[in-house]
Amino acid sequence: MGDDHDNDEKNWESILTPRQFNVTRRGGTEPAFSGPLYYEKRDGEYLCICCGELLFTSDMKYESGCGWPSFHTEHPEAKITRIPDFKYGMIRTEVKCSSCDAHLGHVFNDGPREHGGERYCINSASMEFNAGGDDDN
Repeated sequence: MGDDHDNDEKNWESILTPRQFNVTRRGGTEPAFSGPLYYEKRDGEYLCICCGELLFTSDMKYESGCGWPSFHTEHPEAKITRIPDFKYGMIRTEVKCSSCDAHLGHVFNDGPREHGGERYCINSASMEFNAGGDDDN
């Protein structure tokens, strides 16, 4: 069993950049305001960098000022798991991709009330952006 885990880790390391690997496979956090998707303004879809699962769309993104891409809602088809996170003396809720177990970021209860009050604070390194998306009918 240990060999399978080691092989998975080596495979992820060969596919992902060091930052992507640290964030998605090790639960790291990129520095605030450092990720390119924080600044992304185009219409499109945000996909899991590891497996391509649809997570969010640009319609769900908003400017929270926190330094990471923020979304008020996950896509209805997104497979996102919530996990209690008590690291660093804080009580938070971690969010992971249910399809590949990639760490995405955290969800907080300080988002826009008109959209349910949640703020998904997501690392740019955990996502890829697909400009335009599949909604170009």
